Amino acid sequence: MLRTLLLGAAAGAAGTTALNATTYMDMTLRARPASSTPERTVDRMAALAHTRIPGDEQRRGNRRTGLGALVGILTGTAVGAGYALLAGPRRPPVWLGSVMAGGLAMLSSDAPLALLRISDPRTWSRTDWISDAVPHLAYGAVTAATYAAVDV
Repeated sequence: MLRTLLLGAAAGAAGTTALNATTYMDMTLRARPASSTPERTVDRMAALAHTRIPGDEQRRGNRRTGLGALVGILTGTAVGAGYALLAGPRRPPVWLGSVMAGGLAMLSSDAPLALLRISDPRTWSRTDWISDAVPHLAYGAVTAATYAAVDV
């Protein structure tokens, strides 16, 4: 089981790279700014933990940016491990695994946004949903393909 978790985590890390690359490509093509939701998530989590991110405003901002990115990497890696546990040794076809892993990743990132009241997905526009779904589908495709390519 440990081997399955580690292989899934590695597949999730590969998927996270695809998600980030897709997001940065979208930012480049549409000249859109980076999302502030990772930093706002870090702020909300710190507030819930009754702690403060140290440093002056600039250093605190830099730490929030770094922590937001690390939370994303951790989420993508953990979702890959979870996908491997769900998929098991039989492994679904890559197309189905792509939808499963992408859906898990999207749920794992969007549900906390709603629960922490950082964003309300019910108010998102079609463009917002596409901007969220496409990188998560890229994540799912790479995660599922990577996991399918390794021996359990």
